Amino acid sequence: MVEEVQLNDNAKWKQRFRVAGFYSAQIAQLKTEQGIIASNLSGTLQWYRWDVPSNDLHQITNTEGGHPSNLMLSPDGHWVYYLEDHKGDEVGHYMRMPVTGGDAEFVTAGILPFSPFGCSISRCGSHFSFVASYEDRFELYCVDIARNSEIGNLRKLHSSKQVMSGAQLSSDGALVFIETAEKTGNLDYALQVFEVSTGKMVSELWDGEGNALEIMMVSPVPGDPRLLATTNESGTETLFLWNPLTGERSDLSVENISGSIRAYNWSPNGNQILFRTIHSAIQQLYLHNLNTGETTQLHYPDGTCFGCSCFAAEGNEILILWTDASHALSLIALSTISNEMTRTVFSAQGVPPGHKWKSVKFPSSDGEIIQGWLATPDGKGPFPTIIETHGGPAAVQTNTFHPEGQAWVDHGFAFLTINYRGSITFGSCFEQKIWGNPGHWEGEDVVASRTWLVEQKITKPDAVFLTGLSYGGYLTLLCVGKYPDLWAGGMAEIAISDWVVSYEDSAGALRGYQVALFGGTPDEKAKQYAISSPITYTKQIKSPVQIIQGKQDTRTPARAIIEYEARMIEFGKKIEVHWFEAGHLASFSSIDLAIQNQELKLNFAFRVLGDKKGS
Repeated sequence: MVEEVQLNDNAKWKQRFRVAGFYSAQIAQLKTEQGIIASNLSGTLQWYRWDVPSNDLHQITNTEGGHPSNLMLSPDGHWVYYLEDHKGDEVGHYMRMPVTGGDAEFVTAGILPFSPFGCSISRCGSHFSFVASYEDRFELYCVDIARNSEIGNLRKLHSSKQVMSGAQLSSDGALVFIETAEKTGNLDYALQVFEVSTGKMVSELWDGEGNALEIMMVSPVPGDPRLLATTNESGTETLFLWNPLTGERSDLSVENISGSIRAYNWSPNGNQILFRTIHSAIQQLYLHNLNTGETTQLHYPDGTCFGCSCFAAEGNEILILWTDASHALSLIALSTISNEMTRTVFSAQGVPPGHKWKSVKFPSSDGEIIQGWLATPDGKGPFPTIIETHGGPAAVQTNTFHPEGQAWVDHGFAFLTINYRGSITFGSCFEQKIWGNPGHWEGEDVVASRTWLVEQKITKPDAVFLTGLSYGGYLTLLCVGKYPDLWAGGMAEIAISDWVVSYEDSAGALRGYQVALFGGTPDEKAKQYAISSPITYTKQIKSPVQIIQGKQDTRTPARAIIEYEARMIEFGKKIEVHWFEAGHLASFSSIDLAIQNQELKLNFAFRVLGDKKGS
């Protein structure tokens, strides 16, 4: 029996949202006693100056509603660089301010406001580089930084109509690396390297049609121009080193290790690479010694560690963020000597007990095996059920703290979150299956998850709800329209409802990504844009729909939702739309907004179930 929604302010599910977790951590490369860390200690996501030896924290941002965009700490530990936008719309200019406080100053004055698509600071502190995206182009810039830290000239090095990202500077600031779709026109990137002083392209690397390269990081050693990157030429991501000046390339040989590989950090002395594997959505960390070729597994509690990692000053510890389904993000230390977890640096306190997630697998309509994470309430099923699809689509759901999922289980729902086609770490064929036809295979995977849940007697067939944020919100709206007989309702948050309107209204970075995903513009691929758009299927929807949307969102723009709601009303469909005055990342940075949105979804589901009981 589904429990009643807990409306009191102390409800267990609300306490989980309020847990003070730690979401990003950096240590200055040249001043290792100085760091910054992001946390919701204040009730919204803000950034703190972190004295590493003492662990003292001093808040340095006080952004209304939270500060979701990343701060970047300069190598000398003196400055923090950040994007200044309007109410979270992710369009603006890079600024910087002293880490100890003081007035902010422009870093990118002299050009039009832009959407960022990657940035970096050279280890020597001589340059800041970034990719700016506009409606019709991507531009690579470099800003000179004088020895006295004054901001100098801003220079455009390259421009392209194709997607471009990265902007990783070599340690000495002489070279800048980018990922580019100029070779392919889709999401298979090649690499290009430019000379910072002249803007001349000095090297290029591509693994050929159907293969993608991705920048991980540059060598931390002064004078070493090598780049650490991934290739999916073998069908899954592997690591390699590349010297763009000599053309020398060497694969990192890691035997008897399964899964997609991604580098998290490179030790300051240049000897060790910290990398993770993900196999069937389960993560493992390793250290690879470049001198000996030895690869060593690191040991920590089951769960997921994130890429915000730091090698501590002495080099004998790695600090990294860790979480699982019932533990919020904490900063832990792993020994590079014993390879074991040694301590917790910052811990999320007071997390109410939750339900563990279980990894499950099931076949989709074409036989492809799909992985997901399942949590069920205490007692015997079948239960009303929530099927969640993550954002992205180029992302993966691992075993992480998930207050929303736990809230559903608290209230008597089974909860399944799935890694549909398009998710990363399951191989390039799995990820690229959706290219050119977004929505189709993801939808087949969602339907297959429902079939499996019902067959396993976990789920009541007439009480299955869909939910998701961003691309997951898009899939929610698409599936309630394309497969109308299968759902009790759909709850979409910050969603895409019409790909054409999204293209017209999105920031430049997302417009370029969309063209690459579809293989063309709306004019070039008009039929496919219609097939993939939820608004096409509104007339056949049978279940109620709820949408929660930000007015300042440039990733999933508001106009498309306004038009979707009008179309639903025109056809006499049940729809409710709730607006908040912020951008795409607002619910990730504001605890109050996240709780408000979850309460809206809970109450919607209970109203729908109540109506079904009365019918």
